[in-house]
Amino acid sequence: MSGGVDSSVAAKLLAEQDYNLSAIFMRNWDTRDESGTDKGCEWEKDWQDVQQVCRTLDIPCRMIDLSREYWNRVFEPSLRLWESGVTPNPDVWCNKEIKFGALLDRLPHSESIPEEAWFATGHYARKSTGPRAKLLRAVDRHKDQTYYLSSLSEASLDRALFPIGGFTKPEVREIARKHNLVTAERPESMGLCFVGEKGKFRDFLDQYIPPKPGPIVDLLTDKTLGEHHGLWTYTIGENARISGMPMKMFVSRKDIANNRVYVVPGTDHIDLWATSIRATGWSWIWADSPPIGISQPAGTRLRAKFRHKMGDIPCTVRRRADGDVIITFDDPRKAVSPGQVVALWDADWCLGCGTIVEGKNDPPQSLDYTQDYQKANIAYTQESPNP
Repeated sequence: MSGGVDSSVAAKLLAEQDYNLSAIFMRNWDTRDESGTDKGCEWEKDWQDVQQVCRTLDIPCRMIDLSREYWNRVFEPSLRLWESGVTPNPDVWCNKEIKFGALLDRLPHSESIPEEAWFATGHYARKSTGPRAKLLRAVDRHKDQTYYLSSLSEASLDRALFPIGGFTKPEVREIARKHNLVTAERPESMGLCFVGEKGKFRDFLDQYIPPKPGPIVDLLTDKTLGEHHGLWTYTIGENARISGMPMKMFVSRKDIANNRVYVVPGTDHIDLWATSIRATGWSWIWADSPPIGISQPAGTRLRAKFRHKMGDIPCTVRRRADGDVIITFDDPRKAVSPGQVVALWDADWCLGCGTIVEGKNDPPQSLDYTQDYQKANIAYTQESPNP
């Protein structure tokens, strides 16, 4: 239980069934560990709400401190990736390494809590009941969280229950209100669990990664337009916010070897788009049964997501001899960032995920703002008193 409405309702639904039920609250992060002050005790409010809900439901609860495991197995590896210039997704690996990893290892194994006990969460996901467990999309497609669960092993999925996967978010809130759960009106949690709001993210990383300044370069003219403080401060596809330019400039690529950020004009420049991606470190939930046809030259037809918020898109998937996977989109996509997780589905069935190495645009599209940009730049230079 996290202290939110989703896990509270999951607990309520299970409490109505014939389970020997107990609740676990994970403490993964506490800013006071770093600051040495009383600032940053957000987890304490969550823990209080968990205890209140458990009193209402008359079930026992306990807190398990997994902050050391989170640091070693999720945050520190992600920090090294950010520092190198790629964009990891720690929320995906938290589920594999912590919720369905370190936490299960820390649960007591006794007659009252046997090793084969079920493990339930408040994720919006479903699971099939066939001879082999399948991770399935939630009924509420807007809240579906199978992307974040795509790195789970089959063994972890076998033990999992997702009680709210068949409900929509409004229905979950209504259940919480009906049963007077203290978390019924709690707002959605936003951002990484150790950062909070996205706007604070760069300031947060600055506490752990020393500055490494480098040039911001116009890909079309090879001119230096400004300076970045570290490759982690920019994500591919975002507005670079360079003042004094005739058009808005967007990050299209990072040259990690030379510590450069390249930008292009306009939101639809060809360098912002990708027709295919290569992903490595692939993890199939059914490790011994990858999709049929994936190793054939023509590949197989599936659906993909490389961001949680995006809709799944049709694609052709082919596995290379070295194990890397090539995913070719039916239509080009923007803002493909190396380091991010890409997950695959067969209809509603989530098959697994890998880490993006690169995005390619081959052959290039017709979308290109080069001529408009050059015209605007000429006009800007002629009109500016200090070009």
